[in-house]
Amino acid sequence: MHVALVALGQEAVLVVLLLSAPPLLAALAVGLVTGVLQAATQVQDASLAVVPRLAAVLAALGVAGPWIGGRLVRFAIACVDAAWRAVP
Repeated sequence: MHVALVALGQEAVLVVLLLSAPPLLAALAVGLVTGVLQAATQVQDASLAVVPRLAAVLAALGVAGPWIGGRLVRFAIACVDAAWRAVP
């Protein structure tokens, strides 16, 4: 039983990392580009950094949303299945 819980915990950490990757990578890429553009143009307005990053995260969630949802549902089904097997 403890082995199953450890395996489920490891899978949970992996799922969290995988599901958070698309929006985080989009924010990172856009943040780098806007940072370089702000440094080159010397325009230091905070909204110029936040708005494109927010738009990129929303776009990444829109594109990767079905994959994220499917992966999350599969993990939830595996958790429920493991819970039913653990019940004596």
